[in-house]
Amino acid sequence: MAWIHLLIASVFEVVFALATNATHGFTELGPSLLTAAAAAGGIFFLSLALKTLDVGVGYTVWTGIGSVGTVVLGTVIFDESMNAGKVAAFVLIIGGVLGLKLSDRLGANA
Repeated sequence: MAWIHLLIASVFEVVFALATNATHGFTELGPSLLTAAAAAGGIFFLSLALKTLDVGVGYTVWTGIGSVGTVVLGTVIFDESMNAGKVAAFVLIIGGVLGLKLSDRLGANA
């Protein structure tokens, strides 16, 4: 269940980052409220995940998924640039996230 909580927290993290961009310096009420709610939701679900997961693994996966999701959706929603260097970095981040999940699973079996 911790990994499900972490995935939910990561979705909130992406919403938080994208909504923050839309606040225009917190001058837009709707995106500002969404930003605050998404931040609270992300931290809440991260805290649930960290009841079971190591903080180093949980936080790293949360920020990794949040980073990749934010850049990918920022490209789609805000027409931000994408290039080979960014794609290579995403592959490394995703590989790291998968490696942490695998090592956490292997550690539980040891």
